[in-house]
This record gives sequence, structure tokens and C-alpha cells, in this order.
Amino acid sequence: MKIGYARVGTHEQFHDLQIDSLQAAGCERIYTDTCSGSVPGAERPELQNALAHARTGDTLVVWRLDRLGRSLQDLIRQINGLAEREVQFISLQEDLNTATPAGRLTFHFCGALAEFERDLIRERTLAGLAAARARGRKGGRKRKVDDRMLARAAELMRDRTLGINEICRIVGVGKTTLYRYLTPDGQRRGERLPDGAR
Repeated sequence: MKIGYARVGTHEQFHDLQIDSLQAAGCERIYTDTCSGSVPGAERPELQNALAHARTGDTLVVWRLDRLGRSLQDLIRQINGLAEREVQFISLQEDLNTATPAGRLTFHFCGALAEFERDLIRERTLAGLAAARARGRKGGRKRKVDDRMLARAAELMRDRTLGINEICRIVGVGKTTLYRYLTPDGQRRGERLPDGAR
């Protein structure tokens, strides 16, 4: 059985085009989600229904590759999941069919490119960190707050005339970030409160 899956963005006009193409391709059941391409597959209920309905020997059909996956890695993960269940995959616009030798070759080539891209990113990241260390800089994220901001926030917290939301707005950080560095009493984390202080 051929099972069609269509994803329509909230501002797209491709719904009828996708449905017509999937029906012309022989899809007996068609599932449609209306959401942005950035929404993960796990949060697309109709995609999950289509995947759950697919059985060994079935074929999942999409109008275009980007209807199924958010990225090349996501797409490869989805198609590998289908292959493990012996479900074939067809993308109409790219003429990709994993039931054919040419389709499988194309898919494996895409997988190799995705792995190559991941390796390049990893190498560039490691090289950048090594270069920064050689110049005496540490890697990692920049602190969101500096000592001046913390001192001002601590002063306002000890004064107790403003609420924590107002203090966060003045300093320009969120409560979670502020409490990472300061206690509700306006003391630095790890600092001991003076005797008699509350």
C-alpha cells in the first residue's frame, strides 16, 4: 500500500498540489499536517499516524523531501527508521525511490554527505577552541552578567524596595540567571551572610 504524507506551512498554498500529486502517485491513504517545517516530526500528529499505519512492504510517499524532514540529518533518520521496518520511501519531486538501486544509492550518498558535514563542523569547532586556548582564552559561552551588573542587582535586592521582576528588568537578565549568581538576600552564591543578617 502507498501511504501519502503532506505537510503544509501555515502560509503556503501547496495543499491541493501535494494532495493531487500524491493521489496521482497511487496513494490510498493521505495524512496531512499544517505546521512550519521547523516543527519536529514527533510533534506532527499526522506524520506519526502515517508512520504508525505503514507496514512491511508499504511505501511512504511525499511530494518533496522537505515535507518529511527538517534537515538532512532528520530526513536520513526518518528514512532509516522506515528501512528498518522494511517500508519503502518515495519523494516525487526529487524522483527518489528507495525500492530501486538508484534510489538507494542516492540516499546513501546523501547520508555520506551529512556525515561529512558533521565531521567538518566538529573539526572546525575543535580547531577554533585549540586556537583560542593558544591565545590564552577559554572556550564556552560568555557569561551573561558581569561583576558590575551583579553588584547593582545585589544592592537592589538588599534594599528590598523593588520586586525581583523589576530588578531583573533593570539589570537585563532573567530570574534564573540572576539566582545562579545571587541568593534572594542579594549575596553572592557561596558567600556567607554576616551574623544576624537575614
